[in-house]
Amino acid sequence: MCWGTLGTVRPFANFHSDLDAMEIQKALEMKDAGTLVRILTNRTNTQRQEIAKAFEEMTHKDLAAALKKALSGELEVLLLELLMPPLQYEAYRLQQAMVGIGTDEETLLEILCTHSGMELQEISVAYKEIYKKDLDKELKGETSGDFYKLLVALLNKDEVPGGVRRDIEALSATLNVKKAEAGPWIDILTSRDSDHLNKVLMGLELDIGQMVDQALEKKFSGDIRLGLKVLVECIQSPECYLAKRLTATKTPILQGIMVSHSEEDLLCIRTAYLKLTGTSLYTALQKQFKGDHLQALLAICRSED
Repeated sequence: MCWGTLGTVRPFANFHSDLDAMEIQKALEMKDAGTLVRILTNRTNTQRQEIAKAFEEMTHKDLAAALKKALSGELEVLLLELLMPPLQYEAYRLQQAMVGIGTDEETLLEILCTHSGMELQEISVAYKEIYKKDLDKELKGETSGDFYKLLVALLNKDEVPGGVRRDIEALSATLNVKKAEAGPWIDILTSRDSDHLNKVLMGLELDIGQMVDQALEKKFSGDIRLGLKVLVECIQSPECYLAKRLTATKTPILQGIMVSHSEEDLLCIRTAYLKLTGTSLYTALQKQFKGDHLQALLAICRSED
């Protein structure tokens, strides 16, 4: 993506990968974190890949490995994340959400609900190349039941035509029984385009006389309730969902959202954050972080609202 879209990171004018690589080499020798931050946060991912290539040709060393050696802590993690190509980065975030004890269900949902079917196919390919495992099988090992069915349906999104009224009636019917079925929700919400689904959700709210998320809260429980509620939020306003996620979240998740969306729609997320909290994201970052790590996050955020 480039400037003129809704991203905050734009192509650096008068870009020369070899000059950047030379400056980075000197900064690594001097352990000058400020220079590393200035360069790597002010280049697009495509430009960063060119810098990494130029650095390797110049030094016969891997830039990511050199950063690991020179840095530590949260700044090291953030700059390494900025170096990952977008598809690899999303695959990495999915893997991190499943690795170790426990599963970060909401990060899985965030990624699967905010990418298109085509993007998710490419992320699945990247996941297989990096981790030598099928993403859908990994999801099956971490989740179960209706929640697993929802994640796999999201992973394999494929738009099929449907009638708005028919879809409204199908979803409404699940709410009029004692034990609601998740199947129709999964089938419909993962197989229609966003305009269609927004009409369905608005029509459903008129039919049932309450907000969809309130109905889901009453009728479902556990992971499937979380999954359907996040999916509905992302259909209605992905930027509002992501802004809300930024308000009460841990550093890895905040960084994940900012890096993932820096060249796509971080401006929209910033606007939603301001509306939601009354504080700009730029100001909020200054209250939570410090030092070179803060400067890197501010550079990605780009400016005050």
